[in-house]
Amino acid sequence: MSKVAVVYWSGTGNTEAMAYAVADGAKEKGFDVTVFSAVEFSPSDVDAFDAIAFGCPSMGSEELEDSEFAPMFSSCEAKLSGKKIALFGSYGWGDGEWMRNWEDTCKADGAVLSCESVICNGTPDDEAISQCKVLGSSLS
Repeated sequence: MSKVAVVYWSGTGNTEAMAYAVADGAKEKGFDVTVFSAVEFSPSDVDAFDAIAFGCPSMGSEELEDSEFAPMFSSCEAKLSGKKIALFGSYGWGDGEWMRNWEDTCKADGAVLSCESVICNGTPDDEAISQCKVLGSSLS
C-alpha cells in the first residue's frame, strides 16, 4: 500500500478544502494517507512517504505563502529528487503564474509530477473538488 502525505497551508480555508479532497481521492484508491499542515511537516518526514501532495495558495505577487509554507517546502527540496509529488492551491487574482513557477522549481529539484496541478479561483467548486480527488488518486 502506498503511503501518501498531503501537506498544505491555508489562510482562508480554500486550500484546506482542496487538501482534504486530495486526501479523499488517495484514500479511495486504498492509499495510506496522512494530512499535515505546513508547520507539522519537515524534511525528516519526506522519506516516510511514497508520494506527497503539496498545497499552497497564491500570495502577494503570485508566490508561495512565505512565513510557514515556503520555508518548509524549501527545506524539503533537497529530498524531492525522484519523489512522486503533486501540487494544488487556490488563488484570488493573477493567472496561475505561482503554480507554473512552483512546477518549474519542482522539476529542477528532480521531483516527478504525478499529474497536472490543480488550481482554483477562490472557494473550490464541485469541479475543483473532483480534480483534487483525481490528483490524490494519481499518487500511486
